[in-house]
Amino acid sequence: MTAAIRLATARVGDLAAVMRVMDAAFEPAYGEAWTGAQLLTLFALPSARVCLAWEGEEACGFSAARIAGPESELLLLAVDPQFRGRGIGRLLIDDWRAWAAGQGVEDYFLEMRADNDAVHLYERAGFTECGRRPAYYRGNDGKLRDAITMRRPGGERRVD
Repeated sequence: MTAAIRLATARVGDLAAVMRVMDAAFEPAYGEAWTGAQLLTLFALPSARVCLAWEGEEACGFSAARIAGPESELLLLAVDPQFRGRGIGRLLIDDWRAWAAGQGVEDYFLEMRADNDAVHLYERAGFTECGRRPAYYRGNDGKLRDAITMRRPGGERRVD
């Protein structure tokens, strides 16, 4: 149920809202969250976009992506835990793909920690594993975890 969710391209003035979602959504143990300075670089790139999901005046999720030739990479996807399970992640994925397809993108990629529960969201959206980086992420517990790369070819096939 996502009727009250509004998506909008984030601007520099929205950085604090993006960071609030980032801080709530990313587990600090893995160091996957970006800094505000890192995010600011995306706002300056014409080939990149940050999209914010809003419920009323509250930011509840965001995506960050870039385009390189015929490919687009989802750099970050985050939904505030109190808003999870409402389809916001899927809305952000669909929005990312629509934005990138409008610029001629043919393939979509993302990379994530292999034990990230979001893998099921990406699989339902039609992504499949296409690569693996062994022992790429190190948690605060010292344990190494693989990174997986996922791909979805272009086209408007929707998988639910």
